Amino acid sequence: MSTIRRQSILSSALVYVGFALGFLYTLLFTKWFTPAEYGLVNMFMSLATIMFFASNLGVPTFVYKFFPYYRDRLPREKNDMLTWVLLTGILGFGLIIVGGLLFKGLVIRKFSAESPEFVKYYYLIFPFGFGFSLYSLLEAYAWQLQKGILTNYFKEVQFRLFNILLVLLFSLGVLRSFDLFIKLYAFGYLIIALCLFFYLAAIGEIHFTLEVSKVTRRFRRKILLQAGMVWGGQMLYNLSLYIGQIIIAAVVPGGLKYVGIYGLAQIVSSLVQAPQRAVVSAAIGPLSSAWKEKDHGRVNRIYQRSSINQLIFSLAMFVLIWINFTDGVRTFHLKPDYLLAQNAFFFIGLMRVVDMGTGVNNQVIYTSTYWRFDFYTGVLLAILTIPMNYFLTKSIGFIGPAVADLITFSIYNAIRWVFLYWKFGMQPFTLKTLYTLFVGGAAWWITETLFAADGGFGKIILRSGCFMLLYGAGVLGLKLSDDILPVWNTVKKRLGLRKEMTP
Repeated sequence: MSTIRRQSILSSALVYVGFALGFLYTLLFTKWFTPAEYGLVNMFMSLATIMFFASNLGVPTFVYKFFPYYRDRLPREKNDMLTWVLLTGILGFGLIIVGGLLFKGLVIRKFSAESPEFVKYYYLIFPFGFGFSLYSLLEAYAWQLQKGILTNYFKEVQFRLFNILLVLLFSLGVLRSFDLFIKLYAFGYLIIALCLFFYLAAIGEIHFTLEVSKVTRRFRRKILLQAGMVWGGQMLYNLSLYIGQIIIAAVVPGGLKYVGIYGLAQIVSSLVQAPQRAVVSAAIGPLSSAWKEKDHGRVNRIYQRSSINQLIFSLAMFVLIWINFTDGVRTFHLKPDYLLAQNAFFFIGLMRVVDMGTGVNNQVIYTSTYWRFDFYTGVLLAILTIPMNYFLTKSIGFIGPAVADLITFSIYNAIRWVFLYWKFGMQPFTLKTLYTLFVGGAAWWITETLFAADGGFGKIILRSGCFMLLYGAGVLGLKLSDDILPVWNTVKKRLGLRKEMTP
């Protein structure tokens, strides 16, 4: 667990640095561009994610599940895993491009009225999506090489630095139009994908061979079956996660303007979920190995620790953002329209807390022998989410997808929690889960009582400091996490607050 803890902490630090850069990027972008242009950029990201999960044909699952077998049974020069991963991903994205060209007329009919900018820059989605897909495939492989810290740096830091540079060049007049900005932005992910590729090549981890290895021949049928079914489940899951912005752009009057407002709520709420990416990148390899070795006890320990650690962080971030949302928009001089994002954030943020609090159930399931269940729950989620997103958006406006996601993702995670408990006797919750919720609720109530809203930057500092002092004291005093305490003791030691024991 110490390896997972170390990589999770370092990766989380990079993720939060990335979010700080993302916050700076959002401030600069919303200052120089319109909400509709911000909405277009968010549409690019949502569609790129959907494109990746539609085009990868399940190869990330192939990597997560079977990497230990290729690593242990083949010499590097005969390891054909990466060859099949990239060939399959590129072929799959080629099919996406063909489909995009065939259905362009439908896109024009659905979006030209409310979101004409989306139709104008339709073709730029494809290089952006291809770069995202290529990077994500290489990232999945790099995670198994225990390079999660590096991949988080490229995705969370380097990509955002590139975007900030583009905004600064626009503000200085070097980029003279949004048209030129968006054309350069479309190639950002392709740049970091190439950086990761050349790094892996430099350390000797890139090997291509068209000779089918003995491992591929032995597990071929199992690979195809598992990858296919998990691909379907993951594609439907991510379609459910990102369909909201597309529906808003198509049916809400004002289109991309409200996509931009909703996108701000999503970006801010992603702070709530920031540690999840770090935990997953650190845990996926050990989970694969633990299932291979039939070490159910280790799987359950990873499952429970991921749950309590993620709940502690996500609850803290949700409350901090909620109590400071209005002051944050006004203090940093965002356009007044973005105040509308607060209600959407409430529902999206709670959904993130629920998802984080149930631990790495997704990774536990699809690295196990019951990976088919991932497909079934993905189908169920799509059946619930897509129509609910549409009808709630039509009835209550751009907040509809946020409400729908909270309902459907709560059901989705509850089903997966029950399944793992029924099949393996594993479950992520303990009494510490209840204690964490109680501590978070009490710290929020006291902070809200002491500090009213509309106080500017000073109140943000005081309000946040009060909450973190109360919440942190509760977490440490009740010893709610076995991973946070060693970190806290190390911090105290480094600061000279803890004396070494002498014989």
